[in-house]
Amino acid sequence: MGNERVAIVTGAGTGIGRASALALVKEGYRVVLTGRRPEPLEETAAAASEPARTLVVPGDVTKPESVRELFARTQQAYGRLDLLFNNAGAGAPAVPLEDLTFEQWQTVVNVNLTGVFLCTQEAFKL
Repeated sequence: MGNERVAIVTGAGTGIGRASALALVKEGYRVVLTGRRPEPLEETAAAASEPARTLVVPGDVTKPESVRELFARTQQAYGRLDLLFNNAGAGAPAVPLEDLTFEQWQTVVNVNLTGVFLCTQEAFKL
């Protein structure tokens, strides 16, 4: 297992994250699937051409302790990381800017910027 390529895909439960995770498994990667909702992550793992090449680690990229746990589990399982796909993202509702609440704005920033920062920081450590 030591020479196999390992990837983490955030937002791996649906959409582009799921499609990318499945493609990486097909290309021979071991893929750590993460996102906030366990059920879609399990569905992604089940849909993989080789489900045993996946590891489901539910978590929230906006929370430092959750991101640390993700990377600790990855290191424990595989000992390395070769690819990080920061795919998790959030969008603001389609409202005029003056109607967008601070909380809605902060959610977008936390997922799209802080989440990428936290994951990238841990990836460099690993």
